[in-house]
Order: sequence, then C-alpha cells, then structure tokens
Amino acid sequence: MIKKITTIFLLTLIISHIGSSIYAAQKFTLMLDWFPNVDHLPIYVAQHQGFFSEAGLEIHIISPSETSDALKLAAAGNVNIAISYEPQTIIAAARGLDIVAFGRLIEHPLTTLLFLKDKGIKTPKDLQGKKIGYTVPGLMDVLLDAFAKLNGIERYSSINVGFSIVQSLTAGKVDAVMGPFKTYETVEMAHRGYDVEYFELEKWGIPDYDELIFVTSKKTMQNNQAAFLKFRQIVDRAIAYVRAHPQKALEVYFTMVPEADRKTESDAFKLTVPYYAHHQKLDVIRWQQFADFALQYGLIEKPVDVKSVLWLEDN
Repeated sequence: MIKKITTIFLLTLIISHIGSSIYAAQKFTLMLDWFPNVDHLPIYVAQHQGFFSEAGLEIHIISPSETSDALKLAAAGNVNIAISYEPQTIIAAARGLDIVAFGRLIEHPLTTLLFLKDKGIKTPKDLQGKKIGYTVPGLMDVLLDAFAKLNGIERYSSINVGFSIVQSLTAGKVDAVMGPFKTYETVEMAHRGYDVEYFELEKWGIPDYDELIFVTSKKTMQNNQAAFLKFRQIVDRAIAYVRAHPQKALEVYFTMVPEADRKTESDAFKLTVPYYAHHQKLDVIRWQQFADFALQYGLIEKPVDVKSVLWLEDN
C-alpha cells in the first residue's frame, strides 16, 4: 500500500513538472523609448496586475542608454520588443532595417518644438538663425528639417541634446528643442518655475501619426505571432483599466517606478490619458500619408509601402 502511494506521488510530481515545462511563460524583453514615465504607465499596470502572466507572458522592461537605441536593438533582434515612434519606423524601413510595427501606445503626436516664453519666439520664422536642439538622432533632427522647410526657416544650427532637454534650454545652450512632449516636459518646466511655449507639429504642417508604437524585427514576429497578438490584447486591457481606475493605475505606476517624481508625473498623467491608444489597429491609410509626406520633404530617400512595415494580422 505504501509503495503504491509512493508511486502515485512520484507520477504526480512528474506530470506536474512536465505540465509546468509545457506551460512555462514566454519571456520577452521590452525596451522603452525613453526613461520610464507616465507614457509607459499602461505597461507597468499590465505587469503589476498580472495581465501578462495570466496570458503566459513574462515581460522584462528596460530603459535605453541612448534615445535612438530601442528601435535599432529591436531590428537587430537584441531586444524582443521596443517602444518607438511612427516617423522613426518609416525612416528605418526606408533605410532597409528589418522592422515591423504591431501595436500602439500613444495614438496622436505629443512631440513639440519647445522654447522658453521670454525668447520672443511667436512664429516658426522667429527661429531663423537660432540654435535648435533635438532629442532622438535620426528622427527629431529629420523632423526638425521638415518643420523648417514647411515653415520657411532657412538658417539654423541643430544640436543633439539627448535626454538633457531642460538643462539645455535653461542654460541657454539652445534656443528651442525639437522632441519634448506637450504632456510631459511642459509640466516639468512649469514645476521648475519656467514659462514655456511650443509649436505642435501637427498644427504646423506635419501629418497626424501614432506617437508611440510597439516594434519588433520581422524574424522575431514570425516566431512569436500568437504571443504578440496576446500582447496587443493585454495593452488594450491595461489602457481600459487605466481609464476606468486612473488613480489606482497611477499608484500602481509609482509602486513600480518608485524613483518617479510624483508631482510631475501626476500632472503629466492627467494630460496623457486622452492620448493612450483606444485600440491596437494600425491605420494603413494614415501611415501611408505620413510615409508619402516623409518622401516629399526629405525625411526618407525612397518610397515606403507601409503594408510591408505593419503587422495587420488582427486589424
């Protein structure tokens, strides 16, 4: 009798081990586009609330060392998923990078050309002859060039300021910066006692686009389509949770990112909530309009058929 019980016990352990191996979570590394901030809040909510683990996914969130790292590392297969930008993805595709966009986090432009109010800048032409910083090499400098062409700015010098937006503006190293978000750096500057103004790109000739998107390499996508479909569904679920329980979601974020500045991030969050994606569908027409604009204004050197860049499996 004891021998029979022992045998059953051992068989149970073996079956349990086999089952746990079969259903082990799929592990993915997700690289942010920037240091952690409330733009990324739904991802942290999904992780904290167990949405990923319930779907059999394990997501390891990391920050980039440089502002242009995420997309390049995803294209090379060094990270599984990256948060990037629609314009950067189209530029990368035109340059032949192995990249595919498969979901959305922020569905409209947040990017601005930001400057201190006392600089006397009223229209884009007032930037003539100025020093203008940019944040993401290969993206914001290219957008700056397009913005200048659209708005008659014939002379300016561009400077890579990377993450150092506030310091560069307040120290007078630059007169304006292309790349700050109207929902974040404007708040940070106000909390530091600085009055700022900005030009919203979509109001000065740049077409509407998805600000923050999820990208991966085509090879990674090919091997993980079912998992990435789950990932998209979880992002939608997390954003719905954020909208239904904004204060709870914000507290979850502060638990997950304890180093965050509570005052700045709380105020930025209120401005950001309306911009979280309402669905994960990638609009081919809107993407193509931006790609055609990019070709016309020199952001890219050859046409891009966005259908080759977008994963439209669940659209």
